[in-house]
Parts: sequence; C-alpha cells; structure tokens
Amino acid sequence: MAIVMPDINKLHPGLKALIAFLPAILIAIPFYLLMYSPTTEQIGKLKTEIKKTDEDIATAEKRVSKLPVLKTQQKAAEDEYNKIRRYLPEENEITTLLKQVSDSAISAGLKVDLWEPQQKRNHPSNILYEIPVRVQVTGTYHKLGDFLSRITALDRIVNTSKIDLTTRTSDKEATLGISLEARTFSSIPEPGK
Repeated sequence: MAIVMPDINKLHPGLKALIAFLPAILIAIPFYLLMYSPTTEQIGKLKTEIKKTDEDIATAEKRVSKLPVLKTQQKAAEDEYNKIRRYLPEENEITTLLKQVSDSAISAGLKVDLWEPQQKRNHPSNILYEIPVRVQVTGTYHKLGDFLSRITALDRIVNTSKIDLTTRTSDKEATLGISLEARTFSSIPEPGK
C-alpha cells in the first residue's frame, strides 16, 4: 500500500501555512516546556539570590566600615573599666584596706572603741560587693576631719555614711563620740577566675 500525497499546490493557503510551520511548532513546544521555561525559572531564582547576596554584602560592608570606630570605643571602654577597677580592691585585698582605714583613725588621733566589719552584700548594680564596717571612735571634731581626710587619700574607694556625733565631756578638751559606717567595695570575681 502506497501512501499518496495530495498535490500541495492544490491545498488551501491556510493549510499550506500550517504544514510549513507545523515542524517548527512541534519542535518549539517541547523545547519551551522542557528547556526554556525551567531554565528561565532557575535564572529568576538565581537573580533573586544574587540580589539578596548583594544586599547582605552591602550590609556587611557597612558593618565592617564601622569596625575601627567600634574597636576604638571598645578600647576606651576597657581602659575606663580598668581605671575604675584600680579603685576597687580585690577580695583578698579587703583585709589590708580595712586595716588601712583603722590605722588612719589611730593616726588621726582618734580612740577606736568599736571596729565591726559587717556581712558583705551585693551592690544594687550586681557588679560589686559592698562591704560595710561599723565604727565607733572618740576624739575631737578636728581629729575626725583629719581621719576623713586620710580616708579620701587612700587609693581605694571608701565611703563614710551614717555619721552620728555625740558630745562627751572630758577634763582636758571637748570630745565627741563618733559613730559611722565605712563602706568599701570589691568587684565580684568573674566566673572561672
């Protein structure tokens, strides 16, 4: 059985055009569905990823440009912290500091009647211990001033508060009964040290 092809010249012009473009259409549809469309979709995703990566790089570059300023600020903060920390005795130095305060009272000419260290407690900042000492001494107003002056000359922080003065009579000179609280501070040791 032989296939007979009709004479193409006798066909309708629209049908001739369809026959001419049919091979191209039969090739184009699978190409579009199998190659072009997935590749175009993948290119779109990659462009989105590239845009996001470029934004991340720009953000990182801004942060990197701030790094020298941040390092300078950190160095200044560390220097300030170390400067302040010099005024805070370590826990093992507290006994020595309290002895210096006691010696200052004696050197100022005050008679120490009571020297009672209290329990250390956390400062409200939670970065320091507060170590209070109840002190009762006897002496003149000027000797008290000398004592307080000596305390301020110490290279550590010592605060005095709750100062209560009472008059005591003496044959030689007017003396005072002085009650006060001296407080020093110690840094809370860092974990692992």
